Order: sequence, then structure tokens, then C-alpha cells
Amino acid sequence: MSVEAFVVNAEPRNDEGKGASRRLRREGKVPAVLYGGNKEPQSISLQHNIMLQHIENEAFFSHILTVNVGGQAEKAVIKDLQMHPYKPSIVHMDFQRVDEKSVIKVSVPVHFIGADVAPGVKAGGVVTHQMTSVEVSCPAGKLPEYLEADVSSMEIGDSLHLSDLTLPEGVELVELMHGAEHDLPVVTIVATRGGAAEEEEAAPPEEGEAAAE
Repeated sequence: MSVEAFVVNAEPRNDEGKGASRRLRREGKVPAVLYGGNKEPQSISLQHNIMLQHIENEAFFSHILTVNVGGQAEKAVIKDLQMHPYKPSIVHMDFQRVDEKSVIKVSVPVHFIGADVAPGVKAGGVVTHQMTSVEVSCPAGKLPEYLEADVSSMEIGDSLHLSDLTLPEGVELVELMHGAEHDLPVVTIVATRGGAAEEEEAAPPEEGEAAAE
């Protein structure tokens, strides 16, 4: 899995409240908070256009980030992102300070591989994703960029569950920590309408069969 460095340049801010946040947004900035790590929460502001570019990359959400605040670099992960309900605009962001040994819970994307050779797809089935991301618990230094779901051997009707995902050392799935009944399906290959079975049912009757009717 590839490793990519993300650097977030931030400015400290002392003004609080909704009015202050609205002023920041009018100035093209994003109000945010950096917290955790046995330190007091710190209010910061970010450049909106730059953050929009960052969040277009899915890896931004599953990497340890370097947050520069007033010349001081801190390691952190993004914990919350609030978007405007209908505009491509970031309303607020939260970052959690971490170190390499901090155990964190973060959602990471699932990449699906092997669909082009899956027997179920070749037979006319369709790959249906029940999940596109999963929450993991791990030391920050072992945070994976993504997990892979291999569907290459799946037939129509087969499902791949959380327990079928291959996890890097030290990484656990939060959902499975709640018990075996939480072993939910991640991806399924389903038959499409108009598949072979339906075509057989819809086939015209043989000559003689129609007469019998």
C-alpha cells in the first residue's frame, strides 16, 4: 500500500462562536479544532480551497497528517468533516493529535479487486457493494491507507464478509470487536433481472405445447 505525506498549514485563532466562524468562511477559511494528545484543544483556521483539494483524495482520511500551527508541527488524523448541505463547501473540521503508538479508530476505504475475472460476473451477475469503507482500530503508525476485498473467486449469490478481509498486522475491525453477529457482508454478487433463469422461463413454448394449451 502506498504511503503519501499530507501537510496541513493552519493558523491559530482566538475568536470563538458562530459569528467568528461565519467571518472566517467569508474570508475563504475553514474553522477547525485540533484536540487530544494530553493537550488542550486548539482552535485553528485553514485555507478552504487547499482543504477542498485535500479531501478529494480518499487517502487524506486514512493517513497521519502533519498539521503546522504557527510554526509547530503536530501529527494528527482527521476525525470529523462537516460539509454544507448542498454547496461544495467545508463548514468545519476536527483533527485528533496522535503519535506512532496511539491506538486510534479511523474509517478506511475498501478497494474491490478481481471483478473482471469473477465467475459470477462472467455468468452475468453484478457486484453489489454493501460497504465502501470500514472502521479500523490500530496503532497510528500501522494505519492502512485502504483494505482490499478480493472478489475474483466469487459466484452469483456469494458474499464476502468483514471476517474475510485480510488485515495488516496490528489492525482490527471495530465492528467485529462487538461479536460474531457483527460479521456483516461487504460485497455480494447478485443475479441480474433478465438473467439466464428468467430467459429460460420467458422462452416461447415448443410447437405442440401451444396447441395443447
